[in-house]
Amino acid sequence: MANRLQADAGRKRHTRRYSFEFMPPRTPAALSELRESAAILARLGPDYFSVTYGAGGGTRTLTLETVLDVAGRTGLEGAPHLSCSGSTPEELRQVLKSYQDAGLSHLIALRGDPSSGMSGGGGLRYAEELIELIRHAPGGDFFIEVAAYPEVHPQASSARAGLEHFRRKVAAGADGAITQFFFNPDCYYRFLDSCDRLGLDLPIVPGIMPITNWRQLERFAKRCGAEIPRWLLYRLYDFEGDLESMRDFGADVVTRLCAQLLEQGAPGLHFYTLNRAQAVARIWSALGLRGGDRGKARQGAAETRLNATR
Repeated sequence: MANRLQADAGRKRHTRRYSFEFMPPRTPAALSELRESAAILARLGPDYFSVTYGAGGGTRTLTLETVLDVAGRTGLEGAPHLSCSGSTPEELRQVLKSYQDAGLSHLIALRGDPSSGMSGGGGLRYAEELIELIRHAPGGDFFIEVAAYPEVHPQASSARAGLEHFRRKVAAGADGAITQFFFNPDCYYRFLDSCDRLGLDLPIVPGIMPITNWRQLERFAKRCGAEIPRWLLYRLYDFEGDLESMRDFGADVVTRLCAQLLEQGAPGLHFYTLNRAQAVARIWSALGLRGGDRGKARQGAAETRLNATR
């Protein structure tokens, strides 16, 4: 099969980057679980990790604290999320300054969930406005990644409208993008075709969701507009009460998806870990992936520092 993503000679071959996404822990037990998972996944040598930003900025402080904690323990580059929903421009500038003061240079810029309540008077409505704010802020030379929706954003009026929103984010200064999770690779390929036609040439990394709990997966999919193919959903239903077999099946499905995407030239993979390591590590191993030397070197140096303080 020809390399689908490099078939267009005008399209750049972007360097592959692998990353993991974590959520800020809210309890001591959750913090312990996150640290354990981060330590396991860091040994794989990813290029960076990201940390989510709660709806309406609900975990604003926790996001930065989590980035610094994981980065300090693993040596990996951390990329905090930043969403504009529920925050004023001045509040967002303060968050940006806190990221800069912490030495961070990479972030994920998102609109966020408007249902959490948006600030009245002067609040930003769209992700492209947030990107413009970042670019005009003092020292706003962050590497900015944004969200992409191959299966169309659930609130977009049409596929064309969703693509136009993405184009605006790129025009505002986005350096790269991470997709919502999907299980149909054709939707990703077609999204790239549409981006090509608009002259949008930036790395668009597939977002990957391991399958470990079909009920949870179904809730996530409904919330973000991702489609679970009927055949897949009904196969998962068949494993009711047999968690181990369901996870074996899920690992195989997601591994095959990742292998096809990489074979066709995807510029990396971004794993939604849900703060758990086992499923991601299993897929990584099955793919035979090798982490970047930079990530492994940083992780080794961090382990040395931690061991020296014990």
